[in-house]
Amino acid sequence: MGERYLLGIDVGTSSLKVAVVCENGEVLNISSCSYVPVTPSLERVEMNSEDVWNAFLKCLRTLVDDENVSLEQVEGIGISCLCPGLIAMDKEGKTLAGPILYSDRRSVQEAQWMRDILGEKAIFEITANRVMAGAVSSTSMLWIKKNQPELYEKTWKFGHINTWMVYRLTGRFGIDYSNASYTGLFETVKGEGGDWSPFLCEKTGLDMDKLPTLYSSSSVVGALEAPEVIAAGGKRGIPVVMGGGDTACAALAAGVTKEGEVCESVGTTDVLTICVEEPRFDTRFLNRCHVVDGTWIYQGAMSHTGASYQWFQKQFCRELGIRENEKDALLLMNQEAKTAAPGCGGVVFLPYMMGERSPVWDPYARGVFFGMTLLTQRRDLNRAVLEGCGYGLRQLCEAAKEVTGRDFSSFVSIGGGAKSQVWAQIKADITGKDIRILDFNDMAPVGAALLAGVGAGFYLNCKEAAKKMKRKVYEEIHSDRSYAAVYQKGYEIYKGLYPRVRDLYEIYRA
Repeated sequence: MGERYLLGIDVGTSSLKVAVVCENGEVLNISSCSYVPVTPSLERVEMNSEDVWNAFLKCLRTLVDDENVSLEQVEGIGISCLCPGLIAMDKEGKTLAGPILYSDRRSVQEAQWMRDILGEKAIFEITANRVMAGAVSSTSMLWIKKNQPELYEKTWKFGHINTWMVYRLTGRFGIDYSNASYTGLFETVKGEGGDWSPFLCEKTGLDMDKLPTLYSSSSVVGALEAPEVIAAGGKRGIPVVMGGGDTACAALAAGVTKEGEVCESVGTTDVLTICVEEPRFDTRFLNRCHVVDGTWIYQGAMSHTGASYQWFQKQFCRELGIRENEKDALLLMNQEAKTAAPGCGGVVFLPYMMGERSPVWDPYARGVFFGMTLLTQRRDLNRAVLEGCGYGLRQLCEAAKEVTGRDFSSFVSIGGGAKSQVWAQIKADITGKDIRILDFNDMAPVGAALLAGVGAGFYLNCKEAAKKMKRKVYEEIHSDRSYAAVYQKGYEIYKGLYPRVRDLYEIYRA
């Protein structure tokens, strides 16, 4: 019998990745396929579920045909997904609506209605989260009920993307606790002892029967039955586990499994994740059950940091690098940013391009360049975008210290944007933290594969699975306090900007 493999699937905003992990924790291969989110307006942000499924099948074909991976050696499958991504399904698992993404803003009125009838304090005491359009999926459920009542009646189950993926693979519905934490209907404060809240469902008028069965992230939901996967070489009947939210899965792969461990995930968004073993929550964070049993994670999710830099590249730096190769252009942008003085000549950037989650929770917030003069150059604005993320990260680090009562001097950084040495140094200098960058971009599908290993019996539990993972450090970035005074001034401006312009956002949207 050959070596046994585990398969991890990660459904992201614009691409799907499939990781093949050996049972000894070594990553054998990763395949990726892109797709384009559906954005008919600023308020509506969705994905096409069939594009997601086709991307998954294409990844499998690439692994088999180009990388000579034998799917017959795969003994378990796990799923990671962006969160939340609401999807409405009929009894046969057919997509009726969605996936509706976290940046969707069509349900702003529904979110306000929930806050009005329930009260923010009552909601937080049950769910450990605030209600914001898109950021919790119940607001999108309510939007569907109000605006598409026939579709609501046809809906057999609402779920997140891993609900749908598990159904496509096994024919069974489910959702894990980490995803349920972002519905606005789950008793997050009780952890895995929690359930769907009868109080919240009754008060909102959402039918609890339309919510899927709850599972731990490493629980086996069903056996592989998908004919397309079996035709590609997958073995019928192997276990499929529920999996979890992408940053939670990535945190598992990064080794964040117990109290006080911290990591940063850098991509389209920037998420600071802090693992805790006691449920003390703060409204500035997204709070969720971890994929590791018996733990929770605080997540400081800045929604559009990496997206802001990509936007700046496309709008103002098109001549840098090869237009068809975005990575080359971003590297050249980093080099240009390095030539700008720390503090950017007084320019400070708020990265709230399409609303923001942590810590301000405002769907109407927008990006701001503050402090420009006639001497401001493009390189200053370029660096200001990177520094804006650093200031936001410092704000989240300080909030974490307040909540947990403990400080941390360093953290692990993962994700595609983590390897930007310029950006990492800026963040280290602004936060005063050392950063250990792992030599791996795609941790979420690896975390999903580790969860599959627990469900398949390869590992006793998630902590043992995390210890099996083979990690290499790409680079260690040490904080340099040479520009502490400059960054302190910039940080004070950054913190003061949003409270001063918040009311203007309301005028802007009117």
